[in-house]
Amino acid sequence: MKNSVWTLIIAILFVGCGTKKRTTYSSKDSEASKRTQVYKNTSSSIYPLPEDSGMFMEFPIASIEDYIDTFAEVAQSEMKAYGIPASITLAQGILESGFGKGALTLKTNNHFGIKCHTGWDGPYALHDDDEAGECFRKYNHPMYSFRDHSIFLSSRSRYADLFSLRQDDYKGWAHGLKKAGYATDRKYPQKLISFIQRYKLYEYDKAVLQDNYVVEKKSSSGRYKVHVVREGDTLYSISRRYLISVEELRDLNEINDNIISIGQELRIQSNNIR
Repeated sequence: MKNSVWTLIIAILFVGCGTKKRTTYSSKDSEASKRTQVYKNTSSSIYPLPEDSGMFMEFPIASIEDYIDTFAEVAQSEMKAYGIPASITLAQGILESGFGKGALTLKTNNHFGIKCHTGWDGPYALHDDDEAGECFRKYNHPMYSFRDHSIFLSSRSRYADLFSLRQDDYKGWAHGLKKAGYATDRKYPQKLISFIQRYKLYEYDKAVLQDNYVVEKKSSSGRYKVHVVREGDTLYSISRRYLISVEELRDLNEINDNIISIGQELRIQSNNIR
């Protein structure tokens, strides 16, 4: 993250702005199908995903408090599903997106500065960051960015050590992200920790870790839609179409790799169909 964005955040830390409660939605899977799953999560633990309307949704944010108010619930749901502390997700979102006001985020809904990387075949935008014209992932809704952040961390071996930490060890996570190479900024851990402590984001972790915290899920009717594989289809493109994860597709259809063939019938769970 460029120093200018950090300067912008510091400049408004002491400005009081009113907040308003928004209805939050869950995010959809946006990770390329060719990857190695390191942190194992089951499809039953993932809350329902929203429909992609195909329209780019704008989320005007007034302040850091407003950002937290808007995205705290989804960060907690991602923690429940993937094991990443909600405090870390929120702090990274605040920092990487300039609390939703950064130029990159405004044009991409990318709240975590995730670049395209090999295998990404979704929408993208070019943006000057460490180098000119770098490729960044683009999402129609911020919730898709939050889900992609969870999958990005949980599916790459260099972040595997993070998942051996306690989920309330936000300091360990902050330093671990820097050590694993998420950011080049030497003060990256301190910046995350500063946000977490100033805004008491660790309270969201505590709420998730309480036994009575439950992520709301839609009940499954047990019915399925059948998708017939067409030319050009991949597990990833099918997962985007039906707003489910590649892992769910594999598990539901007992597929062990990424290979599918034209004419193959794949089951899609009914509660993911609009």
